[in-house]
Amino acid sequence: MGPVTAGVLQLLALVGALALAHIPLGSYMARVYSSQRHLRGEKWIYRGIGADPDTEMTWPAYLRGVLAFSAVGVLFLYLLQRLQGVLPGSLHFASVDPAQSFNTAVSFVTNTNWQSYYGEQTMGHVVQTAGLAVQNFVSAAVGMAVAVALVRGFGGSRTGELGNFWSDLVRGTVRILLPLAAVAAVVLVARGALQNFSGIHEVGRFMGGSQQFNGGAVASQEAIKELGTNGGGYFNANSAHPFENPTPFTNLLEIFLILVIPFSLTRTFGLMVGSVRQGYAVLAAMATIWLGFVALMMWTEFAHHGPALQAAGAAMEGKEVRFGVGGSSIFAVSTTLTSTGAVDSFHSSFTGLGGGLTLLGMMLGEIAPGGVGSGLYGMLIMAVIAVFIAGLMVGRTPEYLGRKIGAREMKLAAAYLLVTPALVLVFTAASMALPTPGHSMLNPGAHGFSEVLYAFTSAANNNGSAFAGLNANTDWYNTTTGLAMLLGRFLPMVFVLALAGSLAGQRPVPVSAGTLRTDKPLFTGLLVGAVLIITGLTYFPALALGPLAEGLA
Repeated sequence: MGPVTAGVLQLLALVGALALAHIPLGSYMARVYSSQRHLRGEKWIYRGIGADPDTEMTWPAYLRGVLAFSAVGVLFLYLLQRLQGVLPGSLHFASVDPAQSFNTAVSFVTNTNWQSYYGEQTMGHVVQTAGLAVQNFVSAAVGMAVAVALVRGFGGSRTGELGNFWSDLVRGTVRILLPLAAVAAVVLVARGALQNFSGIHEVGRFMGGSQQFNGGAVASQEAIKELGTNGGGYFNANSAHPFENPTPFTNLLEIFLILVIPFSLTRTFGLMVGSVRQGYAVLAAMATIWLGFVALMMWTEFAHHGPALQAAGAAMEGKEVRFGVGGSSIFAVSTTLTSTGAVDSFHSSFTGLGGGLTLLGMMLGEIAPGGVGSGLYGMLIMAVIAVFIAGLMVGRTPEYLGRKIGAREMKLAAAYLLVTPALVLVFTAASMALPTPGHSMLNPGAHGFSEVLYAFTSAANNNGSAFAGLNANTDWYNTTTGLAMLLGRFLPMVFVLALAGSLAGQRPVPVSAGTLRTDKPLFTGLLVGAVLIITGLTYFPALALGPLAEGLA
């Protein structure tokens, strides 16, 4: 079997698995977030945190819950790292320095999981399991909660209420993420992933030295890092490491875990607004972009030039031979079109245009299908923009799901779209203009610029993957990427929740003969076009200086 055929078969198997999971998982999540019943364990959690899960919240109250919970998470994780040297199970690792502790705490709380350190040489068992793994669950649950709040905004009836943040947070963690991650972890262990709390082992002696590795609860963290679109690896090599991702089967399973909740949330959306067809329209837009990116990535990586690449059969530099070009291409597209950031290959070693596709996937806002929760609310923001454009074309007041899209709604949607590009481009420009940050670039020219652009694109979009050529463990990059992650996560959430509150306070508009049908293929095409043109062109000058210049050289 040729490598191209193998890649296509993997893609078909993945699409089939996602299709099988879409209806049951999407319907289950809709029942979870619509239920009036609290499980016994959930009631204990509510008592412990002093929350009333039955109190309806307006958008400012919901936002205060999101920000307060996230602030406590940053503080706890920062202190845990600073105290690592005196904690049991630290594997004798020293406490993490302040700049890196800040960066890592912000990274995991914002669902970014950007890592400027070697995981197996920096973090002990306590920080990995009680700190990083816990944030993998709750940061994903926060994103899902904000998405559900926006969905309730479309389905509300002049109350302005969006549900209860604490209830949505706990249910998303306990009823959705925990059981799915537990099953996935068992499968990963069965297929060879590591799961223990052993110390540091020394293996093999060669050329006067030896190799060391440490164990850890790898499979359980690997499961939620993919399922929650987090991405931070237990080991520096991330999902290219055989302890995290041993076989081609586990590689395909991890891609499935990355995509299954974001794609299934479109059905949850359709059920909660009372029209499954609306969910299918959003799903079709996401799937079109994702499949297009996968096809382009495979083409760029298989369409090799030069004798070395022809001898290898493809652009194999930086890729695991266990997974090949096909598996690596699907993983790279899936991890950058979502907010995952896990990698099973080095994106810096992709062809110039292939590396550009990973960048562009993040620059689109990671909405195809996007991160857990963040992908859905990002695509719904783009749907609001698309409806507004259609309204301008036909001279009607824009409407979406029975809600008028007026000046206030458009200002909030536009602010959402502008935040991330501003962060990416300003921080990239500052890093290129100042003398010291440039020393972190491994490569000169267009590729070196792509390394810096990729870093801030990854941070501001809460992706977390790296181009693998930039030394980001400096005070400048730890601080600036930390700020980009914080602002890139929570400023958009402010605009999303404000938009949800504005929509929830409206009287529903009855459907008329002139209402744009947003559950038809025509709207799906308009939505895809809006995504590619509005967000893609924002970054075109920067892409032209980096991956496009390199790819056309």
